[in-house]
Order: sequence, then structure tokens, then C-alpha cells
Amino acid sequence: MPVTDRRILLVLALVLAAFPWGVRAVGAVSHYLDVMVFAGIFCIVNLGLSLLMGFAGQISLAQAAFFGIGAYSSGILTVQFAWNPWAAMPMGMVLAGLVAWLVGVPALRLKGHYLAMATLGFGVIVHIVFNEEVRWTGGPSGLVDIPGLSVAGTPLRGEIAWYYLVWGTVLVALVFCLNLLHSRVGRALRAIHQEEKAAEAMGIPTARYKVQVFVLSAALAALGGSFYTHYVAFLNPGSFDLMWSIRFMLMVMVGGMQSLWGAVLGTVLMTFVGNEWLQVFADYEVLVYGSILLGMALFLPDGLVSLKSIPVRGWLRTPRSSTEGTQR
Repeated sequence: MPVTDRRILLVLALVLAAFPWGVRAVGAVSHYLDVMVFAGIFCIVNLGLSLLMGFAGQISLAQAAFFGIGAYSSGILTVQFAWNPWAAMPMGMVLAGLVAWLVGVPALRLKGHYLAMATLGFGVIVHIVFNEEVRWTGGPSGLVDIPGLSVAGTPLRGEIAWYYLVWGTVLVALVFCLNLLHSRVGRALRAIHQEEKAAEAMGIPTARYKVQVFVLSAALAALGGSFYTHYVAFLNPGSFDLMWSIRFMLMVMVGGMQSLWGAVLGTVLMTFVGNEWLQVFADYEVLVYGSILLGMALFLPDGLVSLKSIPVRGWLRTPRSSTEGTQR
């Protein structure tokens, strides 16, 4: 991992450690920590999506489906089979990874909007299953009485305990993903994104790498889903529909699709924006998110992280006319 990434990681860890004490000074500690817990859960999901779309160049509208598979796996195993939540969480990741492999082997042969439509169709099918399998998922009424997590026999209670657990996991996932991107596998993923046929000509097994990153993305989404399950203690199919896949894509796109730091930045920003400001536009949700996606694609396609390279001084300086330069 480069020194720059290590420094950013250290600064991020310090900011996260100090955040609860900072919000305590301004009040509403419980509210802001609750939002940050959800932001951390979504960060875990979006780190996988950033690897898949930003670095491997594969479009996916199924992230909410894998998020739901992890969530319902943990919920069903703990409620109906009395599993320990810590044992149920990796099982959810394994199941999501297996489903991703079964779907990815044929689907990732497609490219562009064909791949997007295939993953969209898969996401719709999973959402229908969550609604119709009332015996296991509770259907539209939801799955209730899901137990929370415990550490050394002590239940996690309160937002601050969940905050440190979730964001500690985010930092671990970040370290893993950063090391992956700066390895031989990461270089192969970038090559696939830039030009797949050229990567194949260089001997890179593109089909295998695409499936592997798809499986990894699904496993991370399932991990986020498991945390979500045991935090809210209630599941409803509405939390895993197509709009959630669009939200996840928007979060990554706002921050910067080809940057893990951008994925974290965009996720935190959009989680706060969605909770604080966009609630008043709930009836126009599709229009609002579609407008944001269009605006980002047109005016800031590389996300907020690209702002550091924009020559702001050049914008502020009044350009001299050609005649003025001639006179001088």
C-alpha cells in the first residue's frame, strides 16, 4: 500500500475515533451516530461495488440483491434456526458469493447495457423471492425479532458501540481492498477496465478475474447486509429493491467510481443528504436521484475526488483578451 494511502487511512481513523466526542459538543449525538452507523454499513457494500464497477469496469444493478441475501441469511439463521449471529454472518457471505458465482459465470460474458440488464433482472427476481417466500422471509410483513450482536457475552447496545464496530470493519475492509488494488490482481482489473481484449492478449484470464471480483463484491455486500440485519432487528423487502441498487451506484458515483476513498466519501455524504434533506422529496425519489446521476455524469464524471485536480485559480483569474496581450 502506498505511503499516501497509509496517511489518509491514519487520518480517517483518527477522525472516526474523535467523531462521537465532536458531535457530543453540538448535541443530537444519538441521531448523528445512527446515521454514521448506516453510512458505515453502506460503505462496506460500496467498497465492493467500487472494485467491480470502478476498477474492473463491470456494470451491476444487483448490489441490493446481494445486500438482501446477506441480510436475510443472517436473519433466517438466527430467528428460525437459533444460530449465533457471528456464525450466521459468514454463512451469508458464502451464500451470496455462491449465488454471485452462479450468476456471474454466464452474465459476465455480456458487456455494457446487456450486462446491466442481466444484473437488473437478477435483482428483480431476488426481490420477488423476498416478497413471496412468506414462510422464510415474512413476506411484505417483514422478519421480526432478529437478535442483536454480542461481544464476549455482552450485547451491543447503543449507537456508539455499533459505530465503532461498523467503522472498525470498514477500515479493515479498506486495508484489504487497497492492498488488493496494489497487487497483481489489481493491475489486472485495471487492464480489463481499460481494454479487455488487450488484457486477454497479454495473457490475463479476464473471465476468471471478472467472476472473482463479482463474487468479492457480493460477499462484501452480504457482510453489510448482515450488519444491517442485526442493527435494525427487522427486515422488509422494500430495503432491497432496485432503488437501493441505484442509491448504491449513486453513492459511488458521487464520490468517484475509480477511487475507494471516493466510494467512502460519496457514501457518507449521500447518506447524510438522504437522511437530512431529501426526505421532503420522498414522493419524487426517482426524479431526484435520476437528476443527481445525470448531473454527476455530465459535469463531474470522475466524482468529488476529482475536484483536487481542478485548477481553481485558473477559474478565478480573469482571462486576458488577445488584443490586450498584443498591446503589452
